Order: sequence, then C-alpha cells, then structure tokens
Amino acid sequence: MLFRREVLEGIAGGRIDRVFRVWAEPRVRAGSTQRTWAGIIVIDSVTAVTPEEITEEDALRSGFDDRAALLTALSKSTKEGGYHRVMLRLGGPDPRSELAGNADLTDQELADLKTALDTIDTRSRRAPWTREVLRVIEEHPGLRALDLAEHLDRDKLPFKADVRRLKALGLTESLETGYRLSPRGKALMAYLRSLPE
Repeated sequence: MLFRREVLEGIAGGRIDRVFRVWAEPRVRAGSTQRTWAGIIVIDSVTAVTPEEITEEDALRSGFDDRAALLTALSKSTKEGGYHRVMLRLGGPDPRSELAGNADLTDQELADLKTALDTIDTRSRRAPWTREVLRVIEEHPGLRALDLAEHLDRDKLPFKADVRRLKALGLTESLETGYRLSPRGKALMAYLRSLPE
C-alpha cells in the first residue's frame, strides 16, 4: 500500500489514524505491518464501507479538510471496487533505520559486513554486484532508480531488489527520489577502500 509523504508525516505525528482505498478485495489485512521511511505502519483493521458510512471525523483523521473532499478524492479513483477504511498507526521506527544510522562500527563488525557482501556476491547467479551498486549510489545520491540502473546497464526492478538487500544490511537509505549511503554504508565503503588490493 502506497502512502503520500504528507500522509506518512500525519501518521508519524498522530494526526492521521486511517486511510481510505478503493479495492475490489482488500490489499492488506488486520495485524499486518508495512515498512516506510517514517517507521513501521501497523494495520489495525480493514473495513468495507459505503459512502454514507464515511463520517466527517473519518475525513479529518485521514488528512482531508472535510467529508466532501474525501468523497471527491475517492470518486476520482480509476480502480474498480468498493470503499475500504483502513485503521492504522505508527508501530515504531524501522529497525533498518536504526541500523543504518550506526556508523560507530568495530573492525570486527566491518569485517563481518564485508563477509556478508562477499557471501551475497558468491551466491549471485551473475557477476559480483554489491560493491558496484554501493559505489553508484555513493556517487549519485538522490538519482532515480531507473537512472542508477542504466549506469550499470541493468533493468530497474532487479536493481531495486538488490538495493533492498543492501538496505536490509543497513547500508543504504531511501530518499523521496533515489537512494543514498547510510552512515553505516559510508563507514563500510571507507573500510573497503582502506583494504589492500
């Protein structure tokens, strides 16, 4: 489920605790979570609703000025299906963000990260790629994923999947457009450059 930046800011600030979607079938379920740059979003409930069941409070608590504005926005959806109210909340920070912010690494931790990259590269069905992807992100922070992928003569979707693997190690951070190395990623790159060839 995609969220606009202002909606995520509202959820993080406690102003928004529900969103509305047009779905034939719900795309999320109660109890599920979603990682975002604002933190972990927890889905508390998903309920099919009619336009008549949508209240003024629903509009205000989903980031709209009033009920009419919310209903107008929903009516403009090009998707097929009915209206769904998704109750949600911020469950806490994304653990990857906390990991990414830690640049105070011991030599052993840096060596362990290098080993993790080596393992990924060894198991890859193509040529080693981890350092190449980190390097291109380091050299082009904020560049669109499509453009970064083209720098490496790669397709966008597999490239984004690779970046997610590096993000899981806390080495990259997603920006509104593109990526950048996290403090942890910068520390690792400096360590890798310090090693003898």
